[in-house]
Amino acid sequence: MPVSILLAVAILSEVTGTIALKYTDGFTRPLPSAIVVAGYAVSFWMLALVLKELPIGLTYAVWAAAGTAMVAAIGIFAFGEPAGTLKLLSLGLIIAGVVGLNLAGSH
Repeated sequence: MPVSILLAVAILSEVTGTIALKYTDGFTRPLPSAIVVAGYAVSFWMLALVLKELPIGLTYAVWAAAGTAMVAAIGIFAFGEPAGTLKLLSLGLIIAGVVGLNLAGSH
């Protein structure tokens, strides 16, 4: 399987686990709690497979930044969290940082 697909699965499963964490009620609700554990387990498994082919710095930066940006966007659009100027600029900086790391790694 292409490494980009594995990284996408790692990111999406981490985001799924993080969103489910909101619904665990302190890990007292079994289904959301199971989704959290499964989401993070799949995420780390896929991340480990990606690291067989890509450098750790770049891989972790993409995984963490994409997950952070997605969770922040879901917070804004699905949970009505505020989307102030500073938050949006900060998300832009996260994306710019990952692009910069990708460009630096391609030389």
